Amino acid sequence: MGFIAGIFGYLLNWLYTVFNNYGIAIIIFTIILRLILIPITIKQQKTMKKSEKLQAEMKEISTKYKNNPEKLNQETIELYKREKMSPFSGCLTAIVQILIILSVFWLVSQPLTYMKKVDTNLVDEYKKMIQEANNGTSPGYIEIEIINKVGPQDERVNINMDFLGLDLSKVPSSNLNDWRVYIIPVLYIMSSLISIKLTTKTTNKKKEKTKLIGDGEKKEPDEMEALNQMSKNMSYMLPIMSVMIAFIAPLGLAMYWFISNVLMMIERLVMDKIMKHKEESENV
Repeated sequence: MGFIAGIFGYLLNWLYTVFNNYGIAIIIFTIILRLILIPITIKQQKTMKKSEKLQAEMKEISTKYKNNPEKLNQETIELYKREKMSPFSGCLTAIVQILIILSVFWLVSQPLTYMKKVDTNLVDEYKKMIQEANNGTSPGYIEIEIINKVGPQDERVNINMDFLGLDLSKVPSSNLNDWRVYIIPVLYIMSSLISIKLTTKTTNKKKEKTKLIGDGEKKEPDEMEALNQMSKNMSYMLPIMSVMIAFIAPLGLAMYWFISNVLMMIERLVMDKIMKHKEESENV
Protein backbone atom coordinates (compact mmCIF):
# COMPACT_ATOMS: atom_id res chain seq x y z
CA MET A 1 0.00 0.00 0.00
CA GLY A 2 2.89 2.33 0.72
CA PHE A 3 4.03 2.13 -2.91
CA ILE A 4 0.62 3.16 -4.26
CA ALA A 5 0.29 5.82 -1.54
CA GLY A 6 3.65 7.21 -2.64
CA ILE A 7 2.46 7.51 -6.26
CA PHE A 8 -0.76 9.20 -5.14
CA GLY A 9 1.38 11.47 -2.96
CA TYR A 10 3.24 12.95 -5.93
CA LEU A 11 -0.06 13.98 -7.54
CA LEU A 12 -1.60 15.29 -4.29
CA ASN A 13 1.53 17.29 -3.45
CA TRP A 14 1.64 18.86 -6.92
CA LEU A 15 -2.00 19.89 -6.58
CA TYR A 16 -1.24 21.29 -3.12
CA THR A 17 1.59 23.44 -4.47
CA VAL A 18 -0.80 24.80 -7.11
CA PHE A 19 -3.74 25.60 -4.78
CA ASN A 20 -1.94 25.86 -1.42
CA ASN A 21 -4.94 24.23 0.24
CA TYR A 22 -5.18 20.61 1.31
CA GLY A 23 -8.98 20.41 0.90
CA ILE A 24 -8.99 21.76 -2.66
CA ALA A 25 -6.07 19.49 -3.52
CA ILE A 26 -8.00 16.44 -2.27
CA ILE A 27 -11.10 17.41 -4.30
CA ILE A 28 -9.10 17.80 -7.55
CA PHE A 29 -7.11 14.65 -6.71
CA THR A 30 -10.36 12.70 -6.31
CA ILE A 31 -11.72 13.97 -9.64
CA ILE A 32 -8.51 13.00 -11.46
CA LEU A 33 -8.49 9.55 -9.84
CA ARG A 34 -12.13 8.94 -10.83
CA LEU A 35 -11.31 9.94 -14.42
CA ILE A 36 -8.43 7.46 -14.45
CA LEU A 37 -10.74 4.72 -13.16
CA ILE A 38 -13.48 5.37 -15.75
CA PRO A 39 -12.30 2.49 -18.05
CA ILE A 40 -12.67 0.06 -15.12
CA THR A 41 -16.08 1.52 -14.29
CA ILE A 42 -17.24 1.14 -17.90
CA LYS A 43 -15.98 -2.45 -17.97
CA GLN A 44 -17.87 -3.16 -14.75
CA GLN A 45 -21.10 -1.74 -16.20
CA LYS A 46 -20.70 -3.82 -19.35
CA THR A 47 -20.05 -6.92 -17.25
CA MET A 48 -23.22 -6.27 -15.25
CA LYS A 49 -25.24 -5.91 -18.46
CA LYS A 50 -23.71 -9.10 -19.83
CA SER A 51 -24.46 -10.93 -16.58
CA GLU A 52 -28.07 -9.85 -16.88
CA LYS A 53 -28.33 -11.43 -20.33
CA LEU A 54 -26.64 -14.62 -19.14
CA GLN A 55 -29.05 -15.16 -16.27
CA ALA A 56 -31.82 -16.49 -18.52
CA GLU A 57 -29.47 -19.10 -20.01
CA MET A 58 -28.13 -19.96 -16.57
CA LYS A 59 -31.66 -20.58 -15.30
CA GLU A 60 -32.39 -22.89 -18.21
CA ILE A 61 -29.20 -24.85 -17.57
CA SER A 62 -29.92 -25.04 -13.84
CA THR A 63 -33.41 -26.37 -14.51
CA LYS A 64 -32.34 -28.83 -17.19
CA TYR A 65 -29.47 -30.34 -15.19
CA LYS A 66 -30.68 -29.79 -11.63
CA ASN A 67 -30.29 -33.53 -10.91
CA ASN A 68 -26.88 -33.76 -12.57
CA PRO A 69 -24.40 -31.47 -10.73
CA GLU A 70 -21.44 -32.60 -12.85
CA LYS A 71 -23.20 -31.78 -16.12
CA LEU A 72 -24.49 -28.53 -14.63
CA ASN A 73 -20.96 -27.38 -13.77
CA GLN A 74 -19.70 -28.43 -17.20
CA GLU A 75 -22.44 -26.52 -19.04
CA THR A 76 -21.92 -23.47 -16.81
CA ILE A 77 -18.19 -23.42 -17.58
CA GLU A 78 -18.92 -23.78 -21.29
CA LEU A 79 -21.38 -20.89 -21.15
CA TYR A 80 -18.82 -18.59 -19.55
CA LYS A 81 -16.16 -19.67 -22.05
CA ARG A 82 -18.52 -19.12 -24.97
CA GLU A 83 -19.41 -15.64 -23.76
CA LYS A 84 -15.77 -14.91 -22.80
CA MET A 85 -16.73 -13.95 -19.27
CA SER A 86 -15.38 -14.83 -15.84
CA PRO A 87 -17.84 -15.51 -12.98
CA PHE A 88 -15.59 -13.48 -10.70
CA SER A 89 -15.09 -10.49 -13.02
CA GLY A 90 -17.43 -8.41 -10.88
CA CYS A 91 -15.01 -8.70 -7.97
CA LEU A 92 -12.31 -6.71 -9.80
CA THR A 93 -13.83 -3.35 -8.97
CA ALA A 94 -14.25 -4.28 -5.29
CA ILE A 95 -10.57 -5.31 -5.09
CA VAL A 96 -9.46 -2.07 -6.76
CA GLN A 97 -11.64 -0.06 -4.35
CA ILE A 98 -10.12 -1.80 -1.32
CA LEU A 99 -6.59 -1.13 -2.59
CA ILE A 100 -7.43 2.54 -3.15
CA ILE A 101 -9.14 2.84 0.26
CA LEU A 102 -6.07 1.52 2.06
CA SER A 103 -3.62 3.52 -0.08
CA VAL A 104 -5.45 6.82 0.48
CA PHE A 105 -5.62 5.99 4.20
CA TRP A 106 -1.83 5.60 4.22
CA LEU A 107 -1.53 8.88 2.30
CA VAL A 108 -3.70 11.06 4.58
CA SER A 109 -2.42 9.50 7.81
CA GLN A 110 1.25 10.02 6.87
CA PRO A 111 1.25 13.09 4.60
CA LEU A 112 4.81 14.07 5.43
CA THR A 113 6.11 10.71 4.21
CA TYR A 114 3.89 10.05 1.21
CA MET A 115 2.81 13.57 0.14
CA LYS A 116 5.50 16.06 1.13
CA LYS A 117 8.30 13.45 0.88
CA VAL A 118 9.98 15.04 3.91
CA ASP A 119 13.42 13.70 4.81
CA THR A 120 13.05 10.70 7.12
CA ASN A 121 15.66 11.99 9.56
CA LEU A 122 13.77 15.27 10.01
CA VAL A 123 10.49 13.42 10.61
CA ASP A 124 12.16 11.11 13.14
CA GLU A 125 13.67 14.10 14.93
CA TYR A 126 10.27 15.74 15.37
CA LYS A 127 8.70 12.40 16.32
CA LYS A 128 11.15 12.05 19.21
CA MET A 129 10.51 15.62 20.29
CA ILE A 130 6.73 15.10 20.40
CA GLN A 131 7.07 11.74 22.18
CA GLU A 132 9.25 13.35 24.85
CA ALA A 133 6.69 16.13 25.28
CA ASN A 134 4.01 13.43 25.76
CA ASN A 135 6.00 11.51 28.40
CA GLY A 136 7.20 8.91 25.94
CA THR A 137 3.81 8.18 24.39
CA SER A 138 3.16 8.66 20.70
CA PRO A 139 -0.09 10.13 19.27
CA GLY A 140 -2.11 7.93 16.95
CA TYR A 141 -1.15 10.00 13.91
CA ILE A 142 2.29 11.29 14.73
CA GLU A 143 2.83 13.06 11.40
CA ILE A 144 -0.47 14.94 11.78
CA GLU A 145 0.70 15.98 15.24
CA ILE A 146 3.99 17.21 13.77
CA ILE A 147 2.10 19.31 11.21
CA ASN A 148 -0.10 20.86 13.90
CA LYS A 149 2.60 21.45 16.49
CA VAL A 150 5.71 22.18 14.41
CA GLY A 151 4.30 23.14 11.00
CA PRO A 152 3.69 26.84 11.83
CA GLN A 153 7.40 27.20 12.75
CA ASP A 154 8.92 24.94 10.05
CA GLU A 155 7.63 25.28 6.50
CA ARG A 156 9.19 21.92 5.58
CA VAL A 157 6.55 20.10 7.65
CA ASN A 158 3.70 22.57 7.23
CA ILE A 159 0.46 21.77 5.36
CA ASN A 160 -2.51 24.12 5.23
CA MET A 161 -5.36 21.79 6.23
CA ASP A 162 -8.01 24.44 6.83
CA PHE A 163 -10.90 24.03 4.38
CA LEU A 164 -13.94 26.30 4.74
CA GLY A 165 -13.37 26.47 8.48
CA LEU A 166 -12.88 22.70 8.85
CA ASP A 167 -9.56 21.30 10.03
CA LEU A 168 -8.98 18.24 7.81
CA SER A 169 -6.23 17.01 10.12
CA LYS A 170 -8.67 16.32 12.97
CA VAL A 171 -9.74 12.78 13.84
CA PRO A 172 -13.46 12.45 14.83
CA SER A 173 -12.84 9.82 17.50
CA SER A 174 -10.32 12.13 19.20
CA ASN A 175 -12.46 15.27 18.96
CA LEU A 176 -15.91 14.11 20.05
CA ASN A 177 -16.80 17.48 21.57
CA ASP A 178 -16.17 19.39 18.34
CA TRP A 179 -19.38 19.23 16.29
CA ARG A 180 -17.55 20.31 13.15
CA VAL A 181 -15.71 16.99 12.88
CA TYR A 182 -19.03 15.27 12.14
CA ILE A 183 -19.95 17.37 9.09
CA ILE A 184 -17.90 15.54 6.46
CA PRO A 185 -18.46 12.00 7.85
CA VAL A 186 -22.23 12.65 7.96
CA LEU A 187 -22.17 13.87 4.35
CA TYR A 188 -20.22 10.76 3.43
CA ILE A 189 -22.70 8.46 5.19
CA MET A 190 -25.63 10.18 3.45
CA SER A 191 -23.96 9.84 0.04
CA SER A 192 -23.24 6.15 0.77
CA LEU A 193 -26.90 5.48 1.61
CA ILE A 194 -28.02 7.20 -1.60
CA SER A 195 -25.45 5.22 -3.60
CA ILE A 196 -26.62 1.92 -2.07
CA LYS A 197 -30.24 2.85 -2.82
CA LEU A 198 -29.39 3.55 -6.47
CA THR A 199 -27.50 0.26 -6.74
CA THR A 200 -30.33 -1.70 -5.07
CA LYS A 201 -32.92 -0.07 -7.34
CA THR A 202 -30.94 -1.03 -10.43
CA THR A 203 -30.40 -4.57 -9.16
CA ASN A 204 -34.12 -5.03 -8.42
CA LYS A 205 -35.03 -3.92 -11.93
CA LYS A 206 -32.63 -6.49 -13.36
CA LYS A 207 -34.12 -9.22 -11.16
CA GLU A 208 -37.61 -8.40 -12.43
CA LYS A 209 -36.46 -8.91 -15.99
CA THR A 210 -35.09 -12.40 -15.31
CA LYS A 211 -37.45 -13.51 -12.56
CA LEU A 212 -39.61 -15.76 -14.72
CA ILE A 213 -38.56 -18.11 -17.51
CA GLY A 214 -40.24 -20.69 -19.71
CA ASP A 215 -43.87 -21.06 -18.64
CA GLY A 216 -43.46 -18.37 -15.99
CA GLU A 217 -42.63 -20.75 -13.15
CA LYS A 218 -40.32 -19.26 -10.55
CA LYS A 219 -37.01 -21.15 -10.31
CA GLU A 220 -34.57 -21.83 -7.51
CA PRO A 221 -31.61 -19.48 -7.08
CA ASP A 222 -28.68 -20.49 -9.29
CA GLU A 223 -24.94 -19.86 -9.15
CA MET A 224 -25.27 -16.59 -11.05
CA GLU A 225 -27.68 -15.27 -8.44
CA ALA A 226 -25.31 -16.37 -5.68
CA LEU A 227 -22.50 -14.39 -7.30
CA ASN A 228 -24.77 -11.39 -7.71
CA GLN A 229 -25.68 -11.64 -4.02
CA MET A 230 -21.97 -11.74 -3.15
CA SER A 231 -21.41 -8.62 -5.23
CA LYS A 232 -24.37 -6.93 -3.49
CA ASN A 233 -22.94 -7.83 -0.08
CA MET A 234 -19.64 -6.26 -1.10
CA SER A 235 -21.46 -3.05 -2.07
CA TYR A 236 -22.79 -2.87 1.50
CA MET A 237 -19.59 -3.97 3.20
CA LEU A 238 -17.33 -1.35 1.61
CA PRO A 239 -19.32 1.70 2.80
CA ILE A 240 -19.69 0.21 6.31
CA MET A 241 -15.96 -0.49 6.48
CA SER A 242 -15.23 3.00 5.16
CA VAL A 243 -17.45 4.67 7.77
CA MET A 244 -15.64 2.81 10.55
CA ILE A 245 -12.25 3.86 9.20
CA ALA A 246 -13.41 7.46 8.60
CA PHE A 247 -14.31 7.75 12.30
CA ILE A 248 -10.75 6.94 13.40
CA ALA A 249 -8.90 8.63 10.52
CA PRO A 250 -8.11 12.29 9.73
CA LEU A 251 -11.01 14.14 8.07
CA GLY A 252 -9.08 14.34 4.82
CA LEU A 253 -9.94 10.69 4.22
CA ALA A 254 -13.69 11.20 4.71
CA MET A 255 -13.42 14.21 2.41
CA TYR A 256 -11.93 12.03 -0.31
CA TRP A 257 -14.61 9.35 0.12
CA PHE A 258 -17.47 11.86 0.10
CA ILE A 259 -16.31 13.50 -3.16
CA SER A 260 -15.60 10.07 -4.66
CA ASN A 261 -19.12 8.88 -3.76
CA VAL A 262 -20.74 11.89 -5.43
CA LEU A 263 -18.67 11.37 -8.59
CA MET A 264 -19.46 7.64 -8.70
CA MET A 265 -23.20 8.32 -8.45
CA ILE A 266 -22.95 10.78 -11.34
CA GLU A 267 -20.98 8.22 -13.36
CA ARG A 268 -23.55 5.49 -12.67
CA LEU A 269 -26.50 7.66 -13.68
CA VAL A 270 -24.81 8.88 -16.87
CA MET A 271 -23.63 5.39 -17.91
CA ASP A 272 -27.00 3.81 -17.18
CA LYS A 273 -28.66 6.44 -19.36
CA ILE A 274 -26.14 5.93 -22.18
CA MET A 275 -26.50 2.13 -22.09
CA LYS A 276 -30.28 2.35 -21.95
CA HIS A 277 -30.29 4.63 -25.01
CA LYS A 278 -27.94 2.21 -26.79
CA GLU A 279 -30.20 -0.77 -26.03
CA GLU A 280 -33.25 1.13 -27.26
CA SER A 281 -31.43 2.03 -30.48
CA GLU A 282 -30.43 -1.62 -31.05
CA ASN A 283 -34.01 -2.80 -30.52
CA VAL A 284 -35.46 -0.37 -33.07
